[in-house]
Amino acid sequence: MRKYFYNVSFPKLGINIKICPVALTIGNINIRWYGIFIAIGFFLAYMYVFFRAKDFKIDRDKLTDIIIAGGILGIICARIYYIVFYPGDFYKTNPYKIFSIYEGGIAIYGGIIGGILGGSIIAKLKKVEILPLFDITSFGLLIGQAIGRWGNFFNQEAFGGETELPWGMASEATKNIAVHPCFLYESLWCTLGFLILHILSLNKRLKNGQYFAFYLFWYGVGRIYIESLRTDSLIFMNWKISQLVSLFLIFIAILFFILTKPRKKTSYN
Repeated sequence: MRKYFYNVSFPKLGINIKICPVALTIGNINIRWYGIFIAIGFFLAYMYVFFRAKDFKIDRDKLTDIIIAGGILGIICARIYYIVFYPGDFYKTNPYKIFSIYEGGIAIYGGIIGGILGGSIIAKLKKVEILPLFDITSFGLLIGQAIGRWGNFFNQEAFGGETELPWGMASEATKNIAVHPCFLYESLWCTLGFLILHILSLNKRLKNGQYFAFYLFWYGVGRIYIESLRTDSLIFMNWKISQLVSLFLIFIAILFFILTKPRKKTSYN
């Protein structure tokens, strides 16, 4: 199959590069960078939570089963979420495109919902405490999101409106107009959130559930701002869905912190 390229530039930085969404082709099968970055993000997230499992008093073998179940259902729900809220009748008139996940088109909030649901079911069956499980999962989510967003760069999607900022990005996908590289903003935001959460966990500053609550708050705040810049948001009744979900998660996180008064030592000691 024929490859196609984007001529990507950061005009004010004097950077010009040519990228291709397809990493390699095997026969008639295109292996895209989008899928590769998601796979890399999932693998590194798994490695981190696997080695930190004992710190959260979670059995590694059980954790692996939970991650597999959560990952599978997470991807399925991420795709369903995207298709359900995608504007217009594109998927109704092109039903074969429903399974073209390699082209992009998954929603992180759908993935989180599916991952929590799948992971919780297996955790219940294996008698694993939910709050510590959610806590350690928050680290993996930040790692996976930080890395996975670079798949959007190679697909030239998830960007914002026109900007005069030095790091404005232009390509054929943006009609050669410099725009906000929103995928980069989210990747950096998630990386910073992970570093903060990692440091807090080493110092045992938070208690059961508060690591996950921090993740919900941190990602929610960042997503509200980043979503305000994006031009390809999923819309429901004239509202950007991701912003509505973010507001709800921020509320839940704040409520959880209020109901769990902070203390110096965590129950993971």
